[in-house]
Amino acid sequence: MPTVYDVSTNEIISKTAQELKAVKEIKPPVWAPFVKTGMHRERPPQQPDWWYVRAAAVLLTVRKKGPIGVEKLRTKYGGKKNRGHKPEKFYKGSGNIIRKVLQQLEAAQLIKHVKIGVHKGRIATKQGMAILDKNAKLIYQSQPKLQPKASPAPAGQHQKAPEQEKAEEPNKKTE
Repeated sequence: MPTVYDVSTNEIISKTAQELKAVKEIKPPVWAPFVKTGMHRERPPQQPDWWYVRAAAVLLTVRKKGPIGVEKLRTKYGGKKNRGHKPEKFYKGSGNIIRKVLQQLEAAQLIKHVKIGVHKGRIATKQGMAILDKNAKLIYQSQPKLQPKASPAPAGQHQKAPEQEKAEEPNKKTE
């Protein structure tokens, strides 16, 4: 069975975002159209459904790297800020957006907060993994299968290219 590791990350995030739109616990706050996603950004996102895309991306990251917390996710969604003539500098992403997304995913019971040894953070629940694995399976099945190229020569026999045959002919000694 294909998993989230077997398909394209962009495809699984977009497909999961479409599914998260149907979950009533996950909805963008009223300030979502006006906010930047981090200090390194110059403008708010142009995509109207960016909240669901970010929620799907966070769910996938929690599934792959959990237990994971807000600070690691802030670093993941950060970037370099253009500071004019000064050198670029890395800034973390918005913690408020990530906290709200994590809270909504917890309310929808797609992730949960755990402590495993010294590590604490969020991990994906069975429902969250089921959504991601189902979408991965759909994407994997819709991809065209790559067929191996059939070789004209039988196994174990190598044919020489015509250029190689012509190049070898002058080297033959005639008696």
